[in-house]
Amino acid sequence: MDLFWEQGYEGTTFDQLIQAMGISPSSFYNSFGSKEKLYKEATDAYLSLSEVWFAGGLSGTADTREAFTKLLDATVVEFTRKSHPPGCMISLAGTHLPSELASIRETMARHRAKAEDMMAQRLRKGVEDGDLPPDTDVPALAAFYSAVTRGMAVQARDGGSPQKLKAIADVAMQAWPAQSRRVRPARPRGTRVV
Repeated sequence: MDLFWEQGYEGTTFDQLIQAMGISPSSFYNSFGSKEKLYKEATDAYLSLSEVWFAGGLSGTADTREAFTKLLDATVVEFTRKSHPPGCMISLAGTHLPSELASIRETMARHRAKAEDMMAQRLRKGVEDGDLPPDTDVPALAAFYSAVTRGMAVQARDGGSPQKLKAIADVAMQAWPAQSRRVRPARPRGTRVV
């Protein structure tokens, strides 16, 4: 997983994989079948780890704005953690692959779309709960926060500090839709409140 995360699918060689795993070529093929199948297994392993903080950030609170703040804060921590490669294994994966690797590109696009859909589901719940204005453009807002997290992955990959990513997250939360205030009907002049 770390090799693919650090170097990408094409950048990771078969020799690097068998050396990192300490197995022979025949054991590799017997166990995984192909580099592509191993890549999909490594991606699944990454997703099972990242789902804990990603889904947890979206579902752990009653207020939608707070949920997205926590999600972006968790993104800062996870994308700059020293125990693994920086950024996100999925954000940039498979975006520049030749046509013969279209299945990998499509799989990674589906993973990115699923993350955006999870954001959209949480936003729809926010509209239902009254956390967000009823006219909120949920698909656009989900796409915006998805783009923010993808950009944070690039920043982390390029060496961006936790402070830089946190500043991006804070600015992104300034784009949160304002909840319209309820206007009380005006009382006619001279009316006393009892």
